[in-house]
Amino acid sequence: MTGQLLSLLTPLALLLFVGFADLTLASVEEDEDNYMQEMLTRERYNQVRMPEKSISSTANAQGEAKQKPARKMPKGEMGNVKKTDKITDPTKPVKTPNRKTVKNKKSTLKESNIISEGDAEFNSMTEECPPMGLETLKIDDFQLHASSTKRYGLGAHRGRLNIQAGLYEDDLYDGAWCAGRDDPLQWLEVDARRLTKFTGVVTQGRSSLWSSDWVTSYKVMVSNDSHTWTTLKNDSADLIFSANREKEIPVRNIFPLPVVARYIRVNPRSWFYGGSVCMRAEILGCPLPDPNNYYHRRNEVITTDDLDFRHHSYKEMRQLMKVVNEMCPNITRIYNIGKSQNGLKLYAIEISDNPGEHEVGEPEFRYTAGAHGNEVLGRELLLLLMQFMCLEYLSGNQRIRHLVEETRIHLLPSVNPDGYEKAFEAGSELSGWSLGRWTNDGIDIHHNFPDLNSILWEAEAKKWIPRKMFNHHIPTPEWYLSNNASVALETRALIAWMEKMPFVLGGNLQGGELVVTFPYDRTRSQGVTREQTPTPDDHVFRWLAFSYASTHRLMTDASRRVCHTEDFAKEDGTINGASWHTAAGSMDDFSYLHTNCFELSMYVGCDKFPHESELPEEWENNRESLLVFMEQVHRGIKGVVRDLQGRGIANAIISVEGIGHDVRTAADGDYWRLLNPGEYRVTARAEGYSLTTKKCEVGYAIGATRCDFTIGRSNLFRIREIMEKYNKQPIKLPARQLQAQRPRERRVGT
Repeated sequence: MTGQLLSLLTPLALLLFVGFADLTLASVEEDEDNYMQEMLTRERYNQVRMPEKSISSTANAQGEAKQKPARKMPKGEMGNVKKTDKITDPTKPVKTPNRKTVKNKKSTLKESNIISEGDAEFNSMTEECPPMGLETLKIDDFQLHASSTKRYGLGAHRGRLNIQAGLYEDDLYDGAWCAGRDDPLQWLEVDARRLTKFTGVVTQGRSSLWSSDWVTSYKVMVSNDSHTWTTLKNDSADLIFSANREKEIPVRNIFPLPVVARYIRVNPRSWFYGGSVCMRAEILGCPLPDPNNYYHRRNEVITTDDLDFRHHSYKEMRQLMKVVNEMCPNITRIYNIGKSQNGLKLYAIEISDNPGEHEVGEPEFRYTAGAHGNEVLGRELLLLLMQFMCLEYLSGNQRIRHLVEETRIHLLPSVNPDGYEKAFEAGSELSGWSLGRWTNDGIDIHHNFPDLNSILWEAEAKKWIPRKMFNHHIPTPEWYLSNNASVALETRALIAWMEKMPFVLGGNLQGGELVVTFPYDRTRSQGVTREQTPTPDDHVFRWLAFSYASTHRLMTDASRRVCHTEDFAKEDGTINGASWHTAAGSMDDFSYLHTNCFELSMYVGCDKFPHESELPEEWENNRESLLVFMEQVHRGIKGVVRDLQGRGIANAIISVEGIGHDVRTAADGDYWRLLNPGEYRVTARAEGYSLTTKKCEVGYAIGATRCDFTIGRSNLFRIREIMEKYNKQPIKLPARQLQAQRPRERRVGT
């Protein structure tokens, strides 16, 4: 049998992927100056000449275009879908990946213990391997080693691609591995813990606002025992890889030949003049099959959902939404809420048993994603969610059927499609930390809403509430509505959408961390960057945040490694936005103060743009959380406010005693008020009507308590109504004339 297997081994194929490195922004600030700096940096970077062949141009395949796997065809007809069917585009032909190849040649490493005859079978595999997981934390701290370290905060465990330093760098959380000495004998080592086919390395410089450190060239060494090391060769000479030209733009190098080993070292040979030996890295590698490897089996996450796990361009996203709509036409509807700066439509999909209509008593829920175009995991999660709900509804899943029949769900996967297209073009490893974050005109959508917090807090200080101003539905300032205001088209479209739909609960999916944040996002004290700033509904927001975080596979895991600098697991995976970092004009604060909708932000993964191979695991991490959070829209009280004739009253105000934030009824008089379990005194009032108060009790089970109100016209309104009916106007006499008449009336009476 062994002889037969060896006879089937094919020669080692040699692949070279050539492209151009895209660039990212060095600073972590979120303003237009940094946006312009990013554009200038990338333009200047692309003008730099590529290295000469003497530095091994074959090893300098930077910025290769992302390869996309071919779509699978559905297993059944569109009208007869099984639970195991895969949602794919049946109208699009299968594409063969466009790859550049070169002739085979013998490996110069065969004299070492790295590549053996038995490894040839794996070396014949021609696909590029995905990242091993330094950025996604699949590679834990104990697998990273270094020759020396400048200090603990710059240790090998910090040498991860795209890891971010804190604003004020310290001894624990800096933004790279930095060697203790600046000489060519330093190295960063990764222990794969099993035989792995290594195919490439991605590097960055140090994340820092204060230092400029990056490696400009390096060697790569591999080993099976961590004692005997072999350097990758170019014919007889050591292979030198050209690295970074600045600190933030990732550079990818693909090996001329894949190498199989357990350990891999990156050995810096040169670095930026005036800087230090510092780097962040990702290793591209395919673990070899080993059923006896306990560590791998213990950490393996497998999904049973047969969905379209890949990154979708704008056109592919639109086509996928169309396919879902065709598979589930009775419960889905596609519509757009506006256009981006580049003219791309902002598509949303509605999932409901009566799509296109608001049903009285049925709450409306929304998920949005991609406000930062380079945070693509949330976008793909929503595309997976719409596929999942369609297939599960068709298969008779009672939980999904109940959710669809009792809720009107809106999913908006790509708020910033212009930014996404930039990041998508670069690919998951080369888009960096900032490319595509902003809109096409350089605006951060998530912080582009009007600052209503200041308006509310000023009114509270002047004691205008509730006499001169309400504590809810705060109007948008006039300056913000002007054409000269720096407001993105995407933001204006979102505001119009939020004002049109009576949303009750919403979540906007972001990336780069593992935490759920809740309002307020702006600190009340001026000049303070971090301060606990709760809303009147703080207890409700904390529960909503915990409902997502506690059902996520990683957010509340106290043993997990922090993504960057903050340990959110000790806070149960949730945090008040202002106590993390203050941000004026956030989408969450605006939603709470301008509409009825309670909005939270879910940071769903450390890696903003995970490799396609990570999507199934990320789906498993977030699937239950996505469903549980949607179900929270049915917590609290709901009802209808009617007049004596049984007609619904729009814009009636619902007040809960002890909570200084009210909500209003929708056009048909129905309302929803999110509350934690307990007993509440609730008051309904409307202009021209008498107010009514009753006790409403909220239980622990999911399902809002029904609490209806019937209110009649006030006496003053009825008097005005009668006088207007008979064209009579009330007599308004001056106060002095009224006082002069009163003695005369008394004399006549006597």
